[in-house]
Amino acid sequence: MNKSLLYTIIMLLVTTVLMTACHSNEQNYREAYEKAVERRKTGIGAETYAKIEAERQRYTHVINGDSVRMVYVNANLALDSTIVVKPFNIVVASFAQRINAQSYRDRLRQECGFPSYVLYGGPDKQYFVILQGFDDKESAAAMLRDLDKKVSMKILEPLPWILRKT
Repeated sequence: MNKSLLYTIIMLLVTTVLMTACHSNEQNYREAYEKAVERRKTGIGAETYAKIEAERQRYTHVINGDSVRMVYVNANLALDSTIVVKPFNIVVASFAQRINAQSYRDRLRQECGFPSYVLYGGPDKQYFVILQGFDDKESAAAMLRDLDKKVSMKILEPLPWILRKT
């Protein structure tokens, strides 16, 4: 048998093995995420965790007859230095990593045409993706009420809320 033919066959076998080896997939990432969420809950009971989540999503203000969640947060502009931050901001996502917030902000700008930006701060040091900012809480509440009609993308925050910049 010719040596070059033997080398070719060996290389094909090695390539085939490498191509069919185990790779990360969406299911692996999902399982890792679920394990991380469970680890975060460790040390507190299910009832306590449910109370924490209920308080985190509690409606805090009534504006023009609508109950909205408005949280006062000390946050600063994270990425865009040319944007003027308004006092009332609609939060549609929050991330621990800057790159994720930037990517989601860019998608909101490109796909939906909103003047989105990212604020950084709060007690957990999060990156808050702002759909749009407003000068008054009434306008922000009106936008929040009709958000599902105006935004075609999936909103990552379970209940979008108003961030009142302090």
